[in-house]
Amino acid sequence: MKVFVTGATGFIGSAIVQELIAGGHQVTGLARSDANATALLAAGAEVHRGDLQDLDSLRSGVAAADGVIHAGFIHDFSRYVEMCEVDRLAIEAMGEALVGSDRPFIVTSGIAVVSPGRLATEDMRQEPGVLPRKSEEAAEALAAKGVRVSIIRLSPSVHGDGDVIGFVPTLINIAREKGTSAYVAEGLNRWNAVHKLDAAMLYRLALENAVSGTRFHAVAEERITFKAIAELIGKQLNLPVVSISKEEASAHFGWFAGFAGIDCPASAKVTQEMLNWHPEHVELLADMEHGTYFKA
Repeated sequence: MKVFVTGATGFIGSAIVQELIAGGHQVTGLARSDANATALLAAGAEVHRGDLQDLDSLRSGVAAADGVIHAGFIHDFSRYVEMCEVDRLAIEAMGEALVGSDRPFIVTSGIAVVSPGRLATEDMRQEPGVLPRKSEEAAEALAAKGVRVSIIRLSPSVHGDGDVIGFVPTLINIAREKGTSAYVAEGLNRWNAVHKLDAAMLYRLALENAVSGTRFHAVAEERITFKAIAELIGKQLNLPVVSISKEEASAHFGWFAGFAGIDCPASAKVTQEMLNWHPEHVELLADMEHGTYFKA
């Protein structure tokens, strides 16, 4: 299959490209710079020049493909609402180019706020209007038009070597800056996690097998307490680990305060059964302790 991939040189996207090529697919990646183009060629992929804000480049990339994976997102959290709108428009443009075909389209979303405080499952819809990010709403609108679109919800921690802008590096950087590794209240709120290579396998399996309208969870570990993550960061950095109140969270974590306190356990039982997907790589805490997170 000829697959067009956005975000193809990113942390997750580059793993997806390798997984697709290893699975016998031909990959064309979206590249906005010479450095990105060089990285794609080195990985064995073809290059399609453009970016997420150039809708014509997205449409032409889709036109030449048998399937599409949208793994790109502009991670500028100072303009998060604006970047979410860029994401929505990109999904709509690519999806419209797929109307009337049976070509698969995989859209990326997140799990963290699907069902705070309860175990999130694949059958749960994200409530419209709750979040600035509209990827799932855009995908569902395309499915209603007959596009063979499915959604992959990523864990709040997609981890592995090369992770420099994800949630775990963010927490490590905050701890270094503040001189303490903190958790909110008792720190018993739960995150879920997946290794980037397991997530990449899920994207390939969904591309090859998914029917329209399905939602998949890229979850290898259903629940890890935030306190356990904070304690490991404190141990690795030789910093005190402290509990802070909800009122103190904004001052300590900044824009990340909401995520630091969210309780978002999630299941991938249906995903594993539907796609025969079985995560096999190192779990989050072991990866943090023995991987590259504290090498810098």
